[in-house]
Amino acid sequence: MCGIVGKVHSDIQRPIDERTVRSMCEAIVHRGPDEDGFFVEGGAALGMRRLQVIDLAGGHQPMENEDGSLRIVFNGEIYNYQQLSHELRARGHQLRTASDTEVILHLYEEYGLECFALLRGMFAIALWDRRRNELVLARDRLGKKPLFYAQTPSGLSFSSELQSLLCDREVGREIDPAAIDEYLSYLFVPHPKTLYKSVKKLPPATWAVFSDGRLRMKRYWQVQYREECEKIALHERVEELDGLLREAVSLRLLADVPVGAFLSGGLDSSLVVALMRSVGHERVRTFSIGFSDASFDEQSYARQVAQALDTEHSEYVVDYQVEEMIPQLLKHFGEPFADSSAIPTYHLSRVTREDVTVALSGDGGDEIFGGYRRYQARIMVDRYNRWPSWAGRDFFESLWESLPEPDGYYSTSWRKKGRRFVEFARAVRDDPHTSWGFFLPKTKKLRFIRKILPIHYVGTRQKRVIALIGKRRPSLVNRRCCGPI
Repeated sequence: MCGIVGKVHSDIQRPIDERTVRSMCEAIVHRGPDEDGFFVEGGAALGMRRLQVIDLAGGHQPMENEDGSLRIVFNGEIYNYQQLSHELRARGHQLRTASDTEVILHLYEEYGLECFALLRGMFAIALWDRRRNELVLARDRLGKKPLFYAQTPSGLSFSSELQSLLCDREVGREIDPAAIDEYLSYLFVPHPKTLYKSVKKLPPATWAVFSDGRLRMKRYWQVQYREECEKIALHERVEELDGLLREAVSLRLLADVPVGAFLSGGLDSSLVVALMRSVGHERVRTFSIGFSDASFDEQSYARQVAQALDTEHSEYVVDYQVEEMIPQLLKHFGEPFADSSAIPTYHLSRVTREDVTVALSGDGGDEIFGGYRRYQARIMVDRYNRWPSWAGRDFFESLWESLPEPDGYYSTSWRKKGRRFVEFARAVRDDPHTSWGFFLPKTKKLRFIRKILPIHYVGTRQKRVIALIGKRRPSLVNRRCCGPI
């Protein structure tokens, strides 16, 4: 990964203090250990920390076009950059490097803001257009690469990480109570909010333009669910999926540095590694992490897959010392985040980096294919909530609540499962985007909120949810995945 930062004044004639941008860059050295780069001109400044992956010699940033009217910093990777470079050359563009960064520059010259819809990859982009005195920001379709921004009294600042953005002393530090409210519902802060009132996340699949003190943005892509897909024969869907997965893996193997893969032994990561072998990646490096506590350890499954696929496999065992990890994780996330998978992922990434620069993973498989049991729970809740209250639903829920709170975890107690199910069903009726795995029951949340938030914020969340999703009924996919949109 790389990291990008920048600052633009509304009054473009007012010079920027370069020290601010450099301090923002210094805060994200871990994102780009190979080199840094800066551009400062009047009231516009860009900075970046680079992790070299493609065109090690020619991919230095910030990069400019031929006449110097455009400057770009870019975090990510464009998987179809070779195809796009051929098309650009056919249109008369002269590309001086073999980097995907330069492709974005020329693509913007050719298509303007429409260029981002042509990119296949993961990216956070900042582009300074000197001809128009405009700062252009853009983020990939699913928001894999982070991008934070804040409008300040003097203009706009942005960065790949919150802690870096706060190096700009003009960025406000006031906590957003609504963000805390949403965190207690989802165990993360959904975009565009952050923990701070003044700082926002640029939404996925969105570009933004800052000029003359004004910020405008537009979504350039939206997932389309085609009902006609259900009419396609199963074997045809299997063949199409196989082709898409092979293409996706092949594209992500394009790199000028060593590539490996995380291997947990589960279906998703095992499939990715198998596809790496099948598309011709001869020497596959795989990495897994185990824990001294056997209840967390799944190394045996990874070991079986590695042996079956004949990979060069590395295993690491760590103690699950959460207390030691929290300060470091909080530093990188910059705000509350309660997904426990962040801890093993951090460990695995740290040890993998010692041998390879790029690592593929199976993350997202359960979300795409509904692999988590919480999706089954959501289907059951949707059916349950169609049971009218006058037909005995309220009595049933009151009965479960009257039972004593049992000890033990949900997997070992049917009373806990029942109470959890009732609490979840009520939460879904209040907020259709509530997730089984990421929600705090309303009564417990309100008790906590009243201790830390102003009274006027309590009980207003339903209004924010309505504003978020509109008056339309959430799509089937959104109801099943249960995530805010």
